[in-house]
Amino acid sequence: MSAQAEEAGTGGPSGEEPGRALHRRGPVVAAAVVVLAGLGVGLWLTVGSSSPPVQGPEGPPLQPGPALASADTTAPGTPVDGITCRSAADQVVKYHIHTLVQIFVNGSQVHIPAGAGMPAPRLVEHLPGGVWMDNGLDNCLYWLHVHTDDGIVHVEAPAKAPFTLGQFFDVWQQPLSRDQVGPARGRVVAFENGTQFNGDPRTLPLLDHGVIQLDVGTPVVSFRPVQFSVNELCGSASQGCAAG
Repeated sequence: MSAQAEEAGTGGPSGEEPGRALHRRGPVVAAAVVVLAGLGVGLWLTVGSSSPPVQGPEGPPLQPGPALASADTTAPGTPVDGITCRSAADQVVKYHIHTLVQIFVNGSQVHIPAGAGMPAPRLVEHLPGGVWMDNGLDNCLYWLHVHTDDGIVHVEAPAKAPFTLGQFFDVWQQPLSRDQVGPARGRVVAFENGTQFNGDPRTLPLLDHGVIQLDVGTPVVSFRPVQFSVNELCGSASQGCAAG
């Protein structure tokens, strides 16, 4: 299956998005970014960044550093916290949003790996912007998953519902607590859209165009704000998804 951009709109008269069309957009999005960059229009801004980011397959830049843990720890396809794993053939999405998750361990950035939330085997495509992973036609993916190394957690569910970072980590089968993120141990300082979050990081909500940052250990990296363009990775959670 080649990665192609799905058509804009909701995909059907009832506002449903057939799952088959959800995950084929990488090259078109990347090409659009290149064209707009030539016009001096930025789709994605990392505020205060000292070096230009490497543009990823779906628009946002790839995150530097090693993976926090392997995508292969993802649950094998059985339901997790009420979240099911559906194939492209029977997946219908009515709620589709994106949350950026940034993770730092002792001051160094790590990333959530492409394919987290997708049981193996996965469809792997090598695109100009990097590796893109998907479930293909016959394999399943959970409602909460990651396609590439850009930190974007996709929420693609059959109905609008509150989802949390803890649920995503449960699907990925990695620990998350006040003193551990994946295999990394230490005091966890969490930020939600720039504000320090003093509760259990498992309860952090996955919000449309939200930015979550987790700092494990020391030093604590100051929150790195990121600005989503309204034209990138869905302008509205209630209007279907044209590019993500």
